[in-house]
Amino acid sequence: MLLIMKKTIASISLFLFLSQAHAGIRQYSADLDSSNWKLSDNSRLACTLSHQIPNYGEAKFQSTANRKMNMQFELDMMRLPDTYSLAELRSVAPSWRPGVSGYRLADMKLHKQFAPSLSKKVAWTMLSELEQGMSPTFYYDDWYNANDKISVGLSSARFGDIYQKFVSCVGNLLNYNFDDISYTVLNFQFGGDSLTKSSKRRLAMITEYLSLDPDLDLVLIDGYNDSYGGRNTNLKISEKRATKIREYFVNSGVDPSRIEAKGYGEKRHIASNDTVLGRSVNRRVIIRMDKL
Repeated sequence: MLLIMKKTIASISLFLFLSQAHAGIRQYSADLDSSNWKLSDNSRLACTLSHQIPNYGEAKFQSTANRKMNMQFELDMMRLPDTYSLAELRSVAPSWRPGVSGYRLADMKLHKQFAPSLSKKVAWTMLSELEQGMSPTFYYDDWYNANDKISVGLSSARFGDIYQKFVSCVGNLLNYNFDDISYTVLNFQFGGDSLTKSSKRRLAMITEYLSLDPDLDLVLIDGYNDSYGGRNTNLKISEKRATKIREYFVNSGVDPSRIEAKGYGEKRHIASNDTVLGRSVNRRVIIRMDKL
């Protein structure tokens, strides 16, 4: 009986060995010495926390200026997927934490020739796992070798301090983005170049964004007026308003070569000039911004 058991155990061991040899697992992760986390973007427009994975690529967590809190994870591979499949994401204890069991977090879709990504909830979960010393790890079948599986782990070594800086950056992001202000209408009080209160607040937002975004290529400022008064006078008032907004941007540090201002007087009304409300709408400056 004992001899039979020994032969059975030997057969099982041989089977497991042959199975592992046939289906290898290629592991990619940074060790204690090579683990490197850095804050590659640190501004009021974007915060990016990145981690180099030796011989594989880079893992990136990013949050950008927006009305709503956002977070995204991207796995930037040196070799992009060559087929459509799924990768399982698990939280795994690192080798220096023996006895701690891992667990499944989510699945990540792998799209052909695209760097895979994960949405806000899963991204924050991964950051929480890293903060607790765990290693979020992806497992998937190799699309170049059907006999191999891939394991890609994020190391929690040297994570804590840089993560706190990342969280501070995220908390300091603007609560609006380029799309919110790329086309803006400012309105003026009657007979002059004084903005309404709401337009002053809007102008302050635009000025702050202009000072932060180096990718803005051109800012167009178009001034308009109502038809109350002489046509030539209205043209001059519209030019004065557009020029004043341009000077405001320049005095705030925006490159003058990026700003063009022009007045159009009574042209292109968007409301009736027969009412006080209509004329107040027509007294406006339109700011349009283009990115590189």
